[in-house]
Amino acid sequence: MKIRIIENGNISRPVRTMLVVVGALMIILPTKYMEASWLWVALLLCGLVLMAIGGFASRAHTLGLKPFDNSYKKARKTYETNDKEDNPKS
Repeated sequence: MKIRIIENGNISRPVRTMLVVVGALMIILPTKYMEASWLWVALLLCGLVLMAIGGFASRAHTLGLKPFDNSYKKARKTYETNDKEDNPKS
């Protein structure tokens, strides 16, 4: 079984779940079992970032948004114009 990281322009469900769970563990375990230090702060911040990515990806999936899609390239092409169209003949 192959787990795809990105499906249909969004992060797949198992990866979103893994990001949230690993992020929560990176916050809870060092807080409970470590003394405050620079490593503790680094693990706490990394856990917060992972949970934020998983949470935002879940919210985007719920709303039907596709943040990892290539549709922006199509939109960018619609704004391009030819030089001949921009400069009318005098």
